[in-house]
Amino acid sequence: MTQRVDLATVMDRLAIDEVVSGYAVAVDDGDWEGYRALFAPAGRADYSSAGGMEGPAGEVADWLAETMKLFPVRQHLIVNRLIRLEDSGGSPGDSAEVRADFLNPMRLAGEEFDGTVTAPNFVAAGRYTFALARTHDGWRLTRVTVHEKWRHISA
Repeated sequence: MTQRVDLATVMDRLAIDEVVSGYAVAVDDGDWEGYRALFAPAGRADYSSAGGMEGPAGEVADWLAETMKLFPVRQHLIVNRLIRLEDSGGSPGDSAEVRADFLNPMRLAGEEFDGTVTAPNFVAAGRYTFALARTHDGWRLTRVTVHEKWRHISA
């Protein structure tokens, strides 16, 4: 590999990492327009392993906007990111896949005490698979799949 190819690979990895982080921030902050903007036009999301829906990103964003009202406090921690870039003859290609573990502590609605937010009482964890494509607007998600492995609800 040349230095130019190495630099392009590093830049792609940073851009892809920014999309994954942007995904977590959009969901945690309830920024559904920002969520939609992370996806390519035909992008899809699949939350079926967590009891949710699968479908076009725009429809899933609408579903999330309603569902996340149950959890006014939420924080995605997306870690152990394994980024695999398409190899296009020794240069980075135009597609990538990211596998990343997540831990998602949340607080169920109506659980505030004296107007203050208390500790999370619902925690989900598992692995995401993100598929991405290089577009004219930069890297965009073509598919997000949630593979929930466990959850814990405390009283």
